[in-house]
Amino acid sequence: MTQNVQIGRTEVYSTSLGLGTNAVGGHNLFQNLNDNTGKEIVHTALTNGITLLDTAFAYGMGRSEELIGEVLKEFDRSKVIIATKAAHDPAKDGAFNNTPEFLARSVDEALQRLQTEYIDIFYIHFPDETTPKNEAVAALQKIKETGKIRAIGVSNFNLDQIKEANQDGYVDIVEDEYSLIHREAEQELLPYLKENQISFISYFPLASGLLTGKYERNITFPPEDLRSKKPDFQGERFNVILDKVNQLKQIAAEYNASVAEIVLAWYIKNPFVDVVIPGAKKVEQVINNVKALDVHLTDEDYHRIDKLFK
Repeated sequence: MTQNVQIGRTEVYSTSLGLGTNAVGGHNLFQNLNDNTGKEIVHTALTNGITLLDTAFAYGMGRSEELIGEVLKEFDRSKVIIATKAAHDPAKDGAFNNTPEFLARSVDEALQRLQTEYIDIFYIHFPDETTPKNEAVAALQKIKETGKIRAIGVSNFNLDQIKEANQDGYVDIVEDEYSLIHREAEQELLPYLKENQISFISYFPLASGLLTGKYERNITFPPEDLRSKKPDFQGERFNVILDKVNQLKQIAAEYNASVAEIVLAWYIKNPFVDVVIPGAKKVEQVINNVKALDVHLTDEDYHRIDKLFK
């Protein structure tokens, strides 16, 4: 198991591998989800050494938080790190809202759904178009001082928005998409975060399963499948990614691990990534992902993988 990582300059410490819970209660995002399976996924993560659960109001419009709240009762709350997010305002048909009033209300409502007295990490899920970002974060800072939240985060913000949000140095953590095949963040974002002692959490680390080695070249996706619209899953780009993933299979064999474990181990070793949060729709996926904590890539293999996907 890896050491716990500190979130920003806060007293919050997490395992370097968390659980993304958009498939726990996220009925608006995925078809045919079962709430009991969702609870079992969370339970499995917590009993297998994962401490960070990453949820959001937008996952089932509060349902994910409710299910996590039910499971949380079975565990020592002080040993679990809950991260949740808000921006989608039901009063405005789900439009993004970052106003201080909305954020304060969102924190209180999330606390009720999670049945807890505090939230470890609270993110502004998406930027709205009007609220000054430093005012939004200042509102969260006031809430933090009451003890209702322990760390302040922003998600899906561009670098300029992050800088505006962090004018007073209150941002503890940023969550954004980052993977071996989506590396734009390496240019400016990740160095800025490192320099300012802001932690980074990467979501979609396995790129909708593309980095697990489960796809073959001739696969097609029906029109209702989200993957049918994603450039990563089309044409030459899809084939190039698959070729690279196939080369990972050789490295995985050397470690007696799966491709997904090797990819997750790469993030865990990456100096810019503090926590990586693969999601899971099945209990087995959680159990398999946890194995990545015991894969320790050599510097040579880390750089080999890095170069392969540059």
